[in-house]
Amino acid sequence: MTREEIKGVIIQATREYQMQELLPDFDASEIVVERPADEKNGDYYTNVALKIAPLAKKSPLKIAQILSKRLKEKLLFAEIKIAPPGFINFYLLKEYLCEQVEEILEDKENYGWLNLGQGEKIQIEFISANPTGPLTLGNGRGGFFGDVLANVMAAAKYEVKREYLINDAGYQIEVLGHSILKDEKAQYRGEYIEALAEKFENEGNKNPKEIGQQAARYIMETMIKPTVEQRMKIKFDGWTSESELRQAGLMDKVLEYLKQKGLSYEHEGALWFKSSQFGDDKNRVLVTSNKGERDSEATYILPDAAYHYKKFAIDKFDKVINIWGADHHGYVARLKAAKKALGLPGKLEIIIMQMVRLFEGGKEVKMSKRAGTYVTLDELLDEIPLDVARFFFLMYSPDTHMDFNLDLAREHSQKNPVYYVQYAYARISSILKKSGVQDIGAGNLSDLTKLLAAQAEFSLIRQLMRMPEIIQDTAGDYQAQRLPQYALDLVRAFHKFYEECRVISENENLTQARLGLVEATRIVLKNTLDLMGISAPEKM
Repeated sequence: MTREEIKGVIIQATREYQMQELLPDFDASEIVVERPADEKNGDYYTNVALKIAPLAKKSPLKIAQILSKRLKEKLLFAEIKIAPPGFINFYLLKEYLCEQVEEILEDKENYGWLNLGQGEKIQIEFISANPTGPLTLGNGRGGFFGDVLANVMAAAKYEVKREYLINDAGYQIEVLGHSILKDEKAQYRGEYIEALAEKFENEGNKNPKEIGQQAARYIMETMIKPTVEQRMKIKFDGWTSESELRQAGLMDKVLEYLKQKGLSYEHEGALWFKSSQFGDDKNRVLVTSNKGERDSEATYILPDAAYHYKKFAIDKFDKVINIWGADHHGYVARLKAAKKALGLPGKLEIIIMQMVRLFEGGKEVKMSKRAGTYVTLDELLDEIPLDVARFFFLMYSPDTHMDFNLDLAREHSQKNPVYYVQYAYARISSILKKSGVQDIGAGNLSDLTKLLAAQAEFSLIRQLMRMPEIIQDTAGDYQAQRLPQYALDLVRAFHKFYEECRVISENENLTQARLGLVEATRIVLKNTLDLMGISAPEKM
């Protein structure tokens, strides 16, 4: 990967200078190699001089000049320039850029894939909506994000498992039962509740907990799973039931462990966890008291702790990534406290997805007959294709609120970003088909270095080279919105190339070279769309 190759060269040259001048050691992780916003400032830049200057007790510009002389000896660079206050800008050799096209043509569908994870076991848990109603827009956002993040981690050679937790026990299930019975404790409303009430009315059962459990199973099998598997096209490796965790005795195991370690105590009839000792802002109730109308029962933290005991101690995951909705923000510290208290190995990371609002005609769409208070994901997918929904949800960072523009999503033109990308893929496929060339591979190309000369050609190559970096960065910080943005950047570069450079011409060698560039673009764009779970149509 080019960026890592350049960084390696920089660190080597800097180490040599450090040893020569007897400078103190430096932290190589602080050295940044990135792409400048403007191609005029080079292909990459580094801040190394700014980091080394204090150690050398010289100005960053002076250090940049010294290091530049050493780096000019490397075979990667056509030119190196210095920019205030001490950045070093690199311009790659034309030969090196052309080699990247050949690499893409050789690797094909494997281009961009990296061996970062080296088989490390990762579980990504997402959606995990309570089985008390249909999936919402927020579930859709977290669902598509989790699925695509899993694709990216797999492309980086992690061993990835997708997981859905079915919260089919606890007070929310009892509330579902009350809602179906339509008593004073009812909370859920909508067409689906009416349908459930009609379904269970003839059974004569008036126990809200039992009705809630039956209804939760029915909702999972007839509403949630069909939406996930058939409409969202997400395939989970595991569906773990909270009821099964309870039956397996994992909650009892957690309680016993905390008791033995002196990390739980009784107060006013409830059982408490000393979570404040592990970074939480206060201690938390594990099991409520049996005072009042309700029996004692486990709070959310206890089954969650048992669930994560299973993930780390039994299933042996090296890392667990939980993707939660914005309403779960307050649970982050207490779950991490439980993991610490239980002494569980592995790394736990929690991503909070912010809220989604649906807009139509400039106004927010708030109500749904089927759900009662919110728009369901099925209702959205009745309005727009899955490809559009995936692309739109993926365009925003998880930590930002999202306004979903339904009018734009319905637009079947290049104003719609997903169609803009797909139209480009269809055009590329048409060009390749029209050329009549059956096998466009690296081995069949003439000397690209002698044939490619236009700025638009090399701007396109620079975009193609970004794909491994996109995967590396996203596997590191989980910002999956890079993928749709990269697809748009790549398509813009391709359109500029197509407008300025005639692909099929009388010059057979130039035609072959440019067809190679078109095929490389097809490969990278297809790989990017595959990661997003979006189709790549050859005709539109």
